[in-house]
Amino acid sequence: MRSILPILTVVAAIFVLWYAAAVGLNSAWAQDKAKRAGTSLTFSELVADTWSQDKPKLPAPHQVAQEIWKTTGAMVAKGRAFSKRSLIYHSWITFSSTALGFVLGTGLGVALAIGIVYNRTMDMSVMPWVIASQTIPILAIAPMIIVVLNAVGVSGLLPKAMISMYLSFFPVVVGMVKGLRSPAMMQLDQMHTWNASASQTFWKLRLPSSMPYLFTSLKIAMAASLVGAIVGELPTGAVAGLGARLLAGSYYGQTIQIWSALIMAATLAAVLVGLIGMIQRITLKRMGMAQ
Repeated sequence: MRSILPILTVVAAIFVLWYAAAVGLNSAWAQDKAKRAGTSLTFSELVADTWSQDKPKLPAPHQVAQEIWKTTGAMVAKGRAFSKRSLIYHSWITFSSTALGFVLGTGLGVALAIGIVYNRTMDMSVMPWVIASQTIPILAIAPMIIVVLNAVGVSGLLPKAMISMYLSFFPVVVGMVKGLRSPAMMQLDQMHTWNASASQTFWKLRLPSSMPYLFTSLKIAMAASLVGAIVGELPTGAVAGLGARLLAGSYYGQTIQIWSALIMAATLAAVLVGLIGMIQRITLKRMGMAQ
């Protein structure tokens, strides 16, 4: 109970501030509407109006919750969970490119990390380029990736996955390089004493030692991969995916739809990161590492 209470306090404070901000940002429209009608609003009427507008500047939490329920729970109850109006369907589309980009980014990141640790030339040449690659804004490079891949006949899921990979491989590289170099010199000397080969040192010492670092970087990479998938849906004019929902909401001023898609994306990220955390606890426990 003591561990839950601080969390509930923070959540309650967020909701109070959110409702207060909704009143402040939406009050101008409510007062202007009342002025044109030749009436004035009491404070309670003002609050009620600002929390129930169709296209508010900032929707109230209950409006977002109602939209999420309408596009998830209600759809499931009607047997239309994968209808194109369902957030479950759009989440699945975004998850597909997120998962593929995450797998590609993890593979690329691990491969580069191994090369950087075991090859001095790669350490001196590749690592600076890996760091420099992250200075390029993803919003600038995403359209370029999509245009180039479309020019060679590649479209659909892969271009979005490539953008996800671009964002997700960097934390994996950094985490794995740190992890593979984490064994103490005494441990490495002990492996030399046993006449262990480089391959044996890798599998028996370096790789197990890197696991805590790898899982930490995978959590960051998963969140980055989701961001990449959503960004990849924006310049393509996609009609499916959470990015497409955000884009459609911005076109038509549907702020409630925008916020519901944002909350769904945050929920999806939390579930995926939580899944990695669960795998981390199971794996490290089986390896005898305390968690």
